[in-house]
Amino acid sequence: MTIEDLIVRLGPPKPLQVKETALFLDLDGTLAPIAARPQDVVPDARRNHLLARLNAALNGRLAVVSGRTLDDIDRILEGQTPNVAAVHGLVRRNADGRVTQVAPHPAMSRATDALRDIAGADPQMLVEDKGLSTTLHYRLAPSRAAQANAAADRLAAETGLLLQKGDMVVELRTPGPNKGDSVRAFMTTPPFAGATPVFLGDDATDEDGFAAAQALGGFGVLVGPARATQARFRLGGVDEALAWLEAAR
Repeated sequence: MTIEDLIVRLGPPKPLQVKETALFLDLDGTLAPIAARPQDVVPDARRNHLLARLNAALNGRLAVVSGRTLDDIDRILEGQTPNVAAVHGLVRRNADGRVTQVAPHPAMSRATDALRDIAGADPQMLVEDKGLSTTLHYRLAPSRAAQANAAADRLAAETGLLLQKGDMVVELRTPGPNKGDSVRAFMTTPPFAGATPVFLGDDATDEDGFAAAQALGGFGVLVGPARATQARFRLGGVDEALAWLEAAR
């Protein structure tokens, strides 16, 4: 059996048991379909009702761990998830409302300006300034992929910013905690401590979350097409992920 066979055969997880679970959820590509522009993702009644119900059933052992900013997560999820790790873990909010975050890297402004210069030549490219990171989206301009990636590689080498590449996006971020670090931090505090962590995500940035969940006795669930991953299970897409979460008992 080849590695490719194992990837394709990654199956769905058993029904989620809420009693002993700590649940960590990515947002884009996991709870919400990927949109051409970040602002196109809007509140959804089905999703947000589900999150409210899950947070209650889990006695607060639910956290959203996303690359979006804290304000943007709250906009989309309408405040249904008190526990949030935003900007890939650089910002973290506990259920009591306490927010911790790292200081922005001094080169963030330079990187943002450089990416805006690139995007300025093509209205289909979009720069998203998150303060602690800056992102260049080229989903609407796929022919510019090579230019976007080359510029991001160069800026990361010149500035010491961390480079994260995703689905039709490059992101330069302040060095600091990642999604796995966020899982570990939540798991040291009530009400998460002692539970079994389960992490759902779709992108390469979620691999740190998968690894952290597995190291702590839980597992990761890849959402989307089959690929090499540290997750132990896979769901086919956002609709399957929501249906699996709705069947939790």
